[in-house]
Amino acid sequence: MTQDERLLFLIKELQNEDPYYKNYDIPKTQQEKKDFLRALMNVREAKPISEEFLKIQDGYLLTENAKNGFVSLEDLEKTKANSNIFIYQGDITRLKLDAIVNAANSAMLGCFSPLHSCIDNIIHSKAGIQLRLECNEIMEKQGFAEKTGGAKITKAYNLPAKHVIHTVGPIVQGRLTKRHEELLASCYRSCLNLARENELSSIAFCCISTGVFSFPNTRAAQIATATVMDWLKENDYDIKVVFNVFKDIDYKLYNEILN
Repeated sequence: MTQDERLLFLIKELQNEDPYYKNYDIPKTQQEKKDFLRALMNVREAKPISEEFLKIQDGYLLTENAKNGFVSLEDLEKTKANSNIFIYQGDITRLKLDAIVNAANSAMLGCFSPLHSCIDNIIHSKAGIQLRLECNEIMEKQGFAEKTGGAKITKAYNLPAKHVIHTVGPIVQGRLTKRHEELLASCYRSCLNLARENELSSIAFCCISTGVFSFPNTRAAQIATATVMDWLKENDYDIKVVFNVFKDIDYKLYNEILN
C-alpha cells in the first residue's frame, strides 16, 4: 500500500464505523485528508477495532512521524544544563527517549476535540488509537478519575519514544495558591517515580499546566526545575531529564533558571 492508499483506507474505515460521519465528503487535498483522518481519530471512542486497521494505521503513522525526523539525547548535548538535565525547544513527539510526559485531563483518555492544538491531542494523534484503548483499559480498571498530581504510564506505540507518562496538572482559576504549587510539584514527582519503577533512563517533561490550565509560566518553571533537581538529589537513580518547551518565553525561563 502507498501512503495515499493507507490514508484513504483509514478514513473510510473510521467513517464506516459511525453513521454520523459516513456521509461526509472526503476532502480533496492531501493536507485536508490528513486533517480529516486526525479529526476522526480524535472523536473516536475507545472501542475495539480490527487488526487490519491497526496494521495499516501503524504503517501510515510510522511513515508520517519519520518525515519530521527524530531527536535523541545526543542531539541535545549543546543544551545540557548539567550531566542529567537538558532543554529542548520543539515538538515533544520527535523525542526518541524512554518516555515523554503528556499533560492529560482526569479522564486520561486524550483530547476528543477535533484537531485541537493541545499536547494531549497531538500525542494521541501521532501515537495511534491504541493509546486511547490502553488508557481506557487502565482507567476502567482503576474505576475513578485520575487525581490531580497523579500519573499513569503507557506504551507510546507509533511515537519514537518507548512510553508516554500521562499526568494531571492543576487548573488555576483565579489566584495561584500554595495548593496549586504542591499539586504541580506532585506531577513531576509522580512521573519520575513511575520512570524509576519502570527502569527508564530518560524522560522529557512538557510545561505541565501552563497552557489552557493557566498556571503562570514563571512559577511553573521554578517549581518544575526545583522539584526535578530535588528528586535527583534525593534518589539514587540515574535518569536524564529533558525540559521540553515550545514557547520562547518558556525557553528563556528555563535557560535563566538552569544556566
